[in-house]
Amino acid sequence: MQGELNILENKLAQLVQLTKRMRAENHQMRQDIAEALSHARQNEDKINGAKTRLEQILSKLPEEKI
Repeated sequence: MQGELNILENKLAQLVQLTKRMRAENHQMRQDIAEALSHARQNEDKINGAKTRLEQILSKLPEEKI
């Protein structure tokens, strides 16, 4: 009986450690995702700014008549 309890105790300790590790990994992944989304928004803003500037430049060019 004591041996079974020891085995159960060890398995429970392993489960607790695994749960802690998975929570830490999950937290890190959430931070990584948030950082990636932030960079994606920054890149989108840069692209939109470049698009606006390019459209302004193109609007100042004379139209080509064919």
